[in-house]
Amino acid sequence: MKKHLSYLILLTGLVLYGCKGKEKADLIVYNALVHTVDGQMSKADGFAIRDGKFLEVGDGAALLEKYESVAQLDMQRKTIVPGFVDAHTHLIGLAERIQQADLREAMSMEGIVEQLEQYKQKYPDRQWLVGWGWDQNKWTDKTMPTKKLLDEKFPNVAVVLKRIDGHAVLVNQKALDLAGITAQTTVSGGSIELQNGKLTGLLLEDPAFNLVLSKLPQPNDTEWAEMLFAAQKKCLEVGLTTISEAGLDKKTVDLLEKLEKENKLKLRIYAMLNPTDENKKHYLAKGPYNTGRVNVRSFKVYADGALGSRGACLLAPYSDKPDTRGVMQKTPKELEDLYNEIAPKGFQINTHCIGDSAVRAVLDIYGKILKGTNDKRWRIEHAQVVHPQDINKFKQFSVLASVQPQHVSSDWKWAKDRLGPDRVKYAYVFKDLMVQNGQIAFGSDFPVVPENPIYTFHAAVSRTDENFEPDGGYMPEQIMDKPTALKALTIWSAFANFEEKDKGSIEAGKFADFVVLDTDILDTDNLLLRNTMILRTFINGEEVYKNEQ
Repeated sequence: MKKHLSYLILLTGLVLYGCKGKEKADLIVYNALVHTVDGQMSKADGFAIRDGKFLEVGDGAALLEKYESVAQLDMQRKTIVPGFVDAHTHLIGLAERIQQADLREAMSMEGIVEQLEQYKQKYPDRQWLVGWGWDQNKWTDKTMPTKKLLDEKFPNVAVVLKRIDGHAVLVNQKALDLAGITAQTTVSGGSIELQNGKLTGLLLEDPAFNLVLSKLPQPNDTEWAEMLFAAQKKCLEVGLTTISEAGLDKKTVDLLEKLEKENKLKLRIYAMLNPTDENKKHYLAKGPYNTGRVNVRSFKVYADGALGSRGACLLAPYSDKPDTRGVMQKTPKELEDLYNEIAPKGFQINTHCIGDSAVRAVLDIYGKILKGTNDKRWRIEHAQVVHPQDINKFKQFSVLASVQPQHVSSDWKWAKDRLGPDRVKYAYVFKDLMVQNGQIAFGSDFPVVPENPIYTFHAAVSRTDENFEPDGGYMPEQIMDKPTALKALTIWSAFANFEEKDKGSIEAGKFADFVVLDTDILDTDNLLLRNTMILRTFINGEEVYKNEQ
């Protein structure tokens, strides 16, 4: 009797299990080439998603058998990678520049004036002509420009023109007058350039150029939101799912959180706060927090300027301008005091350092505070020129290098002029920096360069520009292999944001952020990489972009 009863119980259990049916999923993706970027760089055929997270990753056919889903996607062997994580961006700058005069293709001051005249025709009522993107390094005459031609052509309208790197601003006399700047004006940082005792119109670094920028008319919240939506659209179109925004004020963070509550913010944003008095007062008291789309847990500090405008602080004078070594935006004591103010509150510290003098100063201060190996994940942003004696400090103090491979593409033609033949050998040494901690974070620094992460990937694995020059790559010993470059654009950049448990790879339990590509970037010739198309972008399992071409 007991034997029959046991059989009956077993049979009943099997029937009930069969009635239960398949497990539920919201979406099953199958018949794909999935680069998971997990610890083994595994490949998969598909995955199931539920509640905005990867539920299971593996064989697509098996997943279709196991799960019942509302939607299914046959990828027809298209390539899928984790959503790209850009470790250093300026979304606000991209939003602003969508409505400004684009001067990137201007090859002279005359070319700039031509672009501004077209811009003025488009916006005839504007009292300020604002442009961006000029780069004298691309001109025949590579000397820094002056306001002379702007004064002649636009005597009654204020003109403000930001250099491509954002570290120099050229303005006309009208803008100088509105800002109250004279040849006798002094500033505590940056430089108001003079020639024979007269203003040239060139302002280097903050706070010098902020004397003018602070006078620019500001959009209202509605206008800001529309500008941000346009910038967000550009990011989603190129497969960016998380961006690390380098320099935000409370007003902008509040707006981003408001847009998230309205379900209008799709991008995930890792916020680096400006160390303003307002930000420090509010956020140091509140502490780090994450709303889901907006992660507030770091401060962005400027140590020096940019190499292109000779604002990067060097240990020895510039080879092409021996009367300057660049400028530090804060003294070592000011930096140390600021770090000691921020660090106890649990915020990460990310410092902009481009010149070898700035890198050394900041690494030494970091080391003084951090003392040795740690998991604070303090970062050096850019790390463009690093003296060989300082490289090991990245490992010694567990400092992460956050670099931008596209800067190699944009700078290689003139970097030797700035640094000379010997010092240039330890500029843009990204592979050497990666070895220190076994990882590195890749960013773009857009809109200084294009926001497309494929271009960043291409620059890292080829060390060439959009014309595939120089032949063989610039300093080819620093070329990254493709799996390493993909990690630097996904899981390692997530790690640099303390987000590696939630994103950066396609694994069960992580956010379902992924990108569909038309080609396998890990198995594509470098000459074809820049042609890679983003077909679809998903965040939290939601399709936020689809290429309709």
